[in-house]
Amino acid sequence: MNLNQITLPVSDIEKANQFYLAMGFTQIVKTDHYSRFECSNKATFSLLLTDDVFSNGAVIYFESAELEKWVASLKAKGFEFESAITEQRYLWREAVLKDPSGNKIKLYWAGGNRLNPPWRVEITD
Repeated sequence: MNLNQITLPVSDIEKANQFYLAMGFTQIVKTDHYSRFECSNKATFSLLLTDDVFSNGAVIYFESAELEKWVASLKAKGFEFESAITEQRYLWREAVLKDPSGNKIKLYWAGGNRLNPPWRVEITD
């Protein structure tokens, strides 16, 4: 089974579109209330305009082997980060920022530890 996509609520669709385009994603759908973006691995995520007050507790993770370069380029474009690249106890390196609607984003690199951490559960039949 593959994860198809994640949909994030946004309060300003145009501001959100510009944010994710500036991050380097490819926009593949654009309406006045909905947008979808494609990642380099062909996974997608979407944005849905809402007038409702929301507090999204989910965190969206975007992985790149070029984490330092990506974070530096975003900072040069004026992106503000809540945390610099930090080594995590779960063996990932990540930096945290929020999109214009307050959705939490982590840019990270985990290498082989993403799917095969030392504490991975072994599946037995």
